[in-house]
Amino acid sequence: MSLKSFEASSVFNQLSKCAHQNVVFCSDEDTGLQAIIAIHDTTLGPALGGTRMWAYRTESDALQDVLRLSRTMTYKAAISGLNLGGGSAVIIGDSRTDKNEVLMRRFGRFIKNLNGSFITAEDLGTNPRDMEYIRMETEHVTGVPESMGGAGDPSPIAAKGVVMGIKACIKELYGNDSLAGRSVAVQGIGQVGENLVYLLREENAKVYVSDINEERLIQVARKYGAEAVSNNNILDLEFDVYAPCALGGTVNSETIPRMKCAVIAGSANNQLADEELHGQMLLDSGILYAPDYLINAGGMINCYSELTGYSRKRTMQLAENIYSATRKVLKKSKEENIPANKAADIIAEKRIADIRKIKASY
Repeated sequence: MSLKSFEASSVFNQLSKCAHQNVVFCSDEDTGLQAIIAIHDTTLGPALGGTRMWAYRTESDALQDVLRLSRTMTYKAAISGLNLGGGSAVIIGDSRTDKNEVLMRRFGRFIKNLNGSFITAEDLGTNPRDMEYIRMETEHVTGVPESMGGAGDPSPIAAKGVVMGIKACIKELYGNDSLAGRSVAVQGIGQVGENLVYLLREENAKVYVSDINEERLIQVARKYGAEAVSNNNILDLEFDVYAPCALGGTVNSETIPRMKCAVIAGSANNQLADEELHGQMLLDSGILYAPDYLINAGGMINCYSELTGYSRKRTMQLAENIYSATRKVLKKSKEENIPANKAADIIAEKRIADIRKIKASY
């Protein structure tokens, strides 16, 4: 599969609909590397974003994913109060069979050539070991092991942020933020999902888990005392919170009418298949939505702390701030009767616009 097979009209049609500062196509015949790096906005600082490795159906799908992810990172940094811009990268391939040291180091060379405008971290299909390989070629990478001066796995902090978002929603609905006795369905139990299950069980919440990997599903359910549910049946259950923690787009026109939850709050990026349509559908349905790019910002916060001088205590404090930020979004959504994702966008866009005005006056 080659990026050369892209239809030009498809590429330029997608690029014309976005406002990205830079999109770089990376191809290396020797290693088989096929990747895309997208830099959305650097008003607040250098673009930070994960590198995702996935066996995309088409290269067009890969481009669409990286454009959406990078835009999300811009908004995530803005609403979290971080001095970072938004970017993202995708490597086309199966991380289980196509990934190796040489491929990751070659990818690191492409990042190096961007001269610090893009800083990467792990994402779906990559891990701290892959970040080590990239670090061998460039300093513009975070999430490396503590032995190399990094902050290590950001998943625990990411999960902490999601819990803060869930608690803020519960507070909005019930007047207190205790999760004891509340039921939460975690769909997708990768590194962040598993940490989320652990934290929820620590709060004495009843947890349902689902995943396409049945072996891992059973393992995690037994380890934390959660109830395993088939991925196809998870939305047929009644629970307080639906926490999507795998791929995006699970909140759509087909799933929303099936949902029997009061809250949607998870770590997955781009949970709404169509932000405008499905944000409004959730508002009309009375389902409280914690914008994904806000409550899953813990991973970005962890990386930001690594860049500015890592302190676990300070990092945890920043992640806990997601609680008050979520409350602010929900308040604006309620007062103005607008979808929560739109309320979050307005808050994020205002910060970017304000900083852009300050820079323009220099």
